[in-house]
Amino acid sequence: MLKKALITVAAVLILDQASKFWVKTNMYLDQSIPVFGNWFYIHFIENPGMAFGMELWGDYGKLLLTLFRLAAAGGFTWYLLKLIREEAHPGLIISISLVLAGAVGNIIDSVFYGVIFSESPYYSTDVAVFLPPEGGYGKLLHGNVVDMLYFPIIDGYWPDWIPFIGGDRFQFFRPVFNVADASISVGLAIIIIWQRKFFKKEEEQAAPEADTPQEN
Repeated sequence: MLKKALITVAAVLILDQASKFWVKTNMYLDQSIPVFGNWFYIHFIENPGMAFGMELWGDYGKLLLTLFRLAAAGGFTWYLLKLIREEAHPGLIISISLVLAGAVGNIIDSVFYGVIFSESPYYSTDVAVFLPPEGGYGKLLHGNVVDMLYFPIIDGYWPDWIPFIGGDRFQFFRPVFNVADASISVGLAIIIIWQRKFFKKEEEQAAPEADTPQEN
């Protein structure tokens, strides 16, 4: 399973970083390219904070988030290796591999992109440069995460008769994300859906211990 886990992580990282590199060096900020009607766009934004466009405060918040991501990636790596050694369910191993790959994908942006890319402009014919001679737009550990997948499948307004939100715009799915975010979400969703099957072995091991009568 180690080989399959490594292939999963590598495949996600290659797809994630290749898509971010292309967007960063071929699009300006807030540019949209329609892919499937009004339902799917490549929409370039940079996220200085968390997944799906959420942000933390200032440079210290960015640094704290990057350090947290590094710690989380270390924890997931340890857990993945533990599952492989214990010959856990293959589905659980692949799911954790997806989560780890997504975490590492966004860590690469946060750690290195501020150093290796120039700043992306808004509404310009110019685009970011890879390894600019004058240096990048930020410092190590202070890069922005590149997001580009946008699925506004439903775009309309709440009926006027609904209290508080009547007449407000409603859009699903509004957040812009990337391959790494999707990998984390898919991995976690699989674990939640199949948790009883994935952790059946642990439950079976715990059952005899619980049923064993205690000596007086």
